[in-house]
Amino acid sequence: MFKPNQRPGKHAVRALSLALSLALGSTALWTLPVQAHGGAATMVPMQKTLEAFGATVRWDSFANLYTITRNSTTVRVKPGSKTALVNGKPLALDVPLVLRKGQAYVAQGFINQVFQSGLDTTFVVERTPSPLNPLSAAEIQATVDILKTSGRYQPGYRFTEISVKTPPKDQVWNFALTGQPVQAPRQAAFVILDGKKVIEGAVDLAARKVVGWKEVEGAHGMVLLDDFAAVQAAIEASPEYAQALAKRGITDVKKVIGTPLTVGYFDGKDMLQQEDRLLKVVSYLDVGDGNYWAHPIENLVAVVDLVQKKVVKIEDQGIIPVPMKATPFDGRDRKATAAPKPLEITEPEGKNYTISGNTLHWRNWDLHLRLDSRVGLVLSTVTYNDKGTKRKVMYEGSLGGMIVPYGDPDAGWYFKAYLDSGEYGMGTLTSPIQRGKDAPENAVLLDATLADYSGKAATVPNAIAVFERYAGPEFKHQEMGQPNVSVERRELVVRWISTVGNYDYIFDWVFAENGTIGINAGATGIEAVKGVASRTMADTTAAEDTRYGTLLDHHIVGTTHQHIYNFRLDLDVDGEANTLTEVDPVVLPNTRGGPRTSTMQTTTRTVATEQEAAQKFDPATIRLLSNTAKTNKVGNPVSYQLIPYAGGTHPIAKGANFGQDEWIYHRLSFMDKQLWVTRYNPDEMFPEGKFPNRSKTDTGLGQFTANNQSITSTDNVVWLTTGTTHVARAEEWPIMPTEWVHALLKPWNFFNETPTLGLNRPAK
Repeated sequence: MFKPNQRPGKHAVRALSLALSLALGSTALWTLPVQAHGGAATMVPMQKTLEAFGATVRWDSFANLYTITRNSTTVRVKPGSKTALVNGKPLALDVPLVLRKGQAYVAQGFINQVFQSGLDTTFVVERTPSPLNPLSAAEIQATVDILKTSGRYQPGYRFTEISVKTPPKDQVWNFALTGQPVQAPRQAAFVILDGKKVIEGAVDLAARKVVGWKEVEGAHGMVLLDDFAAVQAAIEASPEYAQALAKRGITDVKKVIGTPLTVGYFDGKDMLQQEDRLLKVVSYLDVGDGNYWAHPIENLVAVVDLVQKKVVKIEDQGIIPVPMKATPFDGRDRKATAAPKPLEITEPEGKNYTISGNTLHWRNWDLHLRLDSRVGLVLSTVTYNDKGTKRKVMYEGSLGGMIVPYGDPDAGWYFKAYLDSGEYGMGTLTSPIQRGKDAPENAVLLDATLADYSGKAATVPNAIAVFERYAGPEFKHQEMGQPNVSVERRELVVRWISTVGNYDYIFDWVFAENGTIGINAGATGIEAVKGVASRTMADTTAAEDTRYGTLLDHHIVGTTHQHIYNFRLDLDVDGEANTLTEVDPVVLPNTRGGPRTSTMQTTTRTVATEQEAAQKFDPATIRLLSNTAKTNKVGNPVSYQLIPYAGGTHPIAKGANFGQDEWIYHRLSFMDKQLWVTRYNPDEMFPEGKFPNRSKTDTGLGQFTANNQSITSTDNVVWLTTGTTHVARAEEWPIMPTEWVHALLKPWNFFNETPTLGLNRPAK
């Protein structure tokens, strides 16, 4: 279950309050000669105490008012007043806030009284746990204990996954809509690495027994966090690698930072043995500027065997001097500019949403959240309350997978085509969200629990942010001589961030009151750059050095690549029986007479099969996932429009920028088409396949669509591929402003009228 970050329980609050008081020292304490529960009140400095508690304190001299915010609680209190407003509701204080020598003081019990008042209703007790709730720390430990007592467990096992095994879909929907308990037992799924061997299975947590155990033939497991350390240790212990560094004037291997990179598949042309568990290592020099990415050790690649834990091959393609210019990205070398004036986002009456366990309710939307170790944020059982009727929209939505392929054929680059989620686990690499920078001040931050490679439960702090924002006018109209009619648009954003090496990826799921769901993917962090001989474009070497990229700095090229995201969207538009339809605006002759020679009309067709649905996106065509068995009030089928490209700030990736004979095509067809629709299968979860590391063939969408099933009035899954072709520019160096790409799911005749009409009118 999600927990709000730093939301302590009653006893924790009491302990923290006392500890802070003691930590402040006796000089900071004084006694107010008033009675508080029969005795004098011990007073502590308000700002210091509350900021140590994780709150923000602001003073408004004009209003003579202090505003205290912490996560989902907003407190407004005036000096001398015995009443505070907690999320807009009055709370009688045992002791008023007082000013002494210009400093505000509160009673030692102020934190307890205010933050345990019960006036913050953002977090609601989950009476019946959802069957989709992620495994708790206790359940993760139980899974490992059951495996250890089963007789199957061996020392040295490492886990790429321990996660909840979701019950059958129909049972989950029944629970979400009616509260009917699921019949399936609570189970944990696991994937184990045993050297080169991959084992997957499941544990029945109630029966405390292993109910699944299968060795996966020909699979290479994910790269785990301890592999990072193994790779670094291997290059530091290799005499051959030390010799290659020495040729480049590098004598201290401790200043060399290795990056563990998957090797891909090239049908033996890379001279690597397919059965070996290998990583390639491209290294960078730490020169003390905090940005080793700016100092690539070019043309040098080490191949590390993860079973032997040693360098087994070195590829040295010649010396290119390491770029040595100090290039910090944290501003340490820059003169600080004046901070902007504060921009405050306040919710003085509390949040418009509630969180019960892992279920989020906002306006007409209900949805379940969980963090997965592979794909990160997963949204489930998404419904829209339409005038009292909960209507199904989406059973499950998440990042399915993504790939970042580079276009440079040189030795240190040709194999770079990272499957960030399928090979590295983007959920495991979740980056904690910082309020006020990574998310607005009004965000609620939620911790999550995942299993690490050793099978231990680990808390992921600030894993997910939830916040509401103003998003412009929802609609507006001004009739001449009449009052203006307009309504503001509100959006609820659920944000998750993952850092995979040099890049940081921000994923937003954006819910609007009008029924649209936006999916925004932002890329930031640091460009993967190549060391070159050229200092400027005037150098004779520049044309060749920049054949595969852009010169960003002296001796630094940003190599052209792509960021291609695929989102798995198990849409159930008003039910499971859905059909893909296409609507094309067309120009046809005018057959009715009059001065016009042409007309604008539309043609509609049904997409019948999985292979017919797999296609490149033409923005002129309206693509709808429709429930043809249900109509709105005028008889049009209820639908959601599918828009893989709804705008972006980089050139779109219209497909994979590779020749058709590249092996990457044999392995990963998902990246070349923007729309896929497949018949629902609970075992088909990832567009690149379950075990894509070093895969020879497409075990994902290419395989899922091979039988070419009918998708007419069936339970279907939509896979939207979107992304950018990243041609580097100087403004992205040494750190890259966030570049966004947007996808959109939009109701299309799903409602009978404008769903936000009458938002500001009281219910009758």
